[in-house]
Amino acid sequence: MRPRFFLCFRGYNIGVRLIEDFLARNNSSRCNDFRETADIISKVGFKMYLGITPVVSNWSPAGDEFSLLIENNPLADFVELPPGHNNLNFSNLLCGVLKGALEMVQMDVDVRFVQDQLKGDNITELRLKFLRRLEDAIPVGED
Repeated sequence: MRPRFFLCFRGYNIGVRLIEDFLARNNSSRCNDFRETADIISKVGFKMYLGITPVVSNWSPAGDEFSLLIENNPLADFVELPPGHNNLNFSNLLCGVLKGALEMVQMDVDVRFVQDQLKGDNITELRLKFLRRLEDAIPVGED
């Protein structure tokens, strides 16, 4: 279980820092809802940093959960999972990046792998679920 946590944690730290660069380069305003957030992530964020545009799909009826479908995952190019490590999510870094970046814009989300091309699936699928809006916290003593 340690490799999954480690990769997700590293990705989280990257996402926390990456969002500042994203907001500085992109003149978009605050997203009004989770659907708008999904569009910005797929059409702008992934394109800007990975050169791909995942498909946003499989919305839940409540509109609080969706999938990002990645046809060609650049993080998986030239990678083969070693024998006995089929439970490893090699691109789990993406889950952490998304979680960290969205947390910095006050969105608590759960991000997980559903399908992975390295495991023989036709597509890589990440599932994002909106959990709650985070409140801005003012440090103690700085009213």
